[in-house]
Amino acid sequence: MSGFKEPGFADRQKAAQQARQNILNKFRAQPGPDDPAVKARAEERAAIAERRAKAKDARDAERAEQKLREEEAAAAEAARIAREKEEEAERQAALEAEQKAKRDARYAARKERGKKKR
Repeated sequence: MSGFKEPGFADRQKAAQQARQNILNKFRAQPGPDDPAVKARAEERAAIAERRAKAKDARDAERAEQKLREEEAAAAEAARIAREKEEEAERQAALEAEQKAKRDARYAARKERGKKKR
């Protein structure tokens, strides 16, 4: 089996030169910046970028509006909680006043009974 032959220096040099030439030909075959296809792709990319920017602005506006609604809801909830606390404090004060009045009435009744005994 005498299949594989080790490439020599000249073969490797020729292969490298051929690879460089292929790359150069590929680069030269590309269309220039003034080509209509290139301009069309650039315009398409610009349009896509513009749509993305508009969509981002719309999302940002929606987020700002949502945040505003959440802040308003939080403020309303805080006001409701404060109102409930105030009402609870008023009920507690009224209950304490009622309990004090009952306690004072019992004390006065006990004092009256003590005066009758003497």
